[in-house]
Amino acid sequence: MIDATDREDGEVLSAEDVQARLPRALGELDIVLVRSGRDEFYGELDYMGRGPGVSAEATRWLFDQGVRVMGIDAWGWDAPLYMQAERARESGEPGVFWAAHQVDLPYSQIERLCNLGALPPQGFQVACFPLRIEGASAAPARVVGIVN
Repeated sequence: MIDATDREDGEVLSAEDVQARLPRALGELDIVLVRSGRDEFYGELDYMGRGPGVSAEATRWLFDQGVRVMGIDAWGWDAPLYMQAERARESGEPGVFWAAHQVDLPYSQIERLCNLGALPPQGFQVACFPLRIEGASAAPARVVGIVN
């Protein structure tokens, strides 16, 4: 579990941020979850505009460590889209939107998780039960944290 509850909406975690926030060294096929605390706003109209993001660089770094499943308790893995668009407009440079989604790596991303605050920083298991939809790039899933 990476604690990002101190991050502002739209603030992006770099690979260095992720490394510094991990409670222990990663093992092959570990699942990494990012706790932002934005699940508190689940069901609110502005939920999709809240949350920090995880950079493409951090996503690649996690993948290079053997992580194949990554999740967050915000609406998306990347920063909220309207904030990405504002940054692109302010800088005058075209933006690359959903950069972490587009890293072209074979990994699974879980978004909109709830109750990550009920899990310890480490020492738990995660079971994912996705709805199998043929030809889809995403699907709803039941995700369960298991504490021994």
